[in-house]
Amino acid sequence: MGKKLVLACSECSSRNYSTMKNENASERLEVKKFCKACNTHTVHRETK
Repeated sequence: MGKKLVLACSECSSRNYSTMKNENASERLEVKKFCKACNTHTVHRETK
């Protein structure tokens, strides 16, 4: 199975999305997603 993680907006730091990640991946996940708080598409990064 994978590891559950939360994605936070890089602009406003709001935590908008949750997803699963492969346990073998070492680097942090970065995905461009829509942020409701910013009302734009921004980069969302994996939080600690």
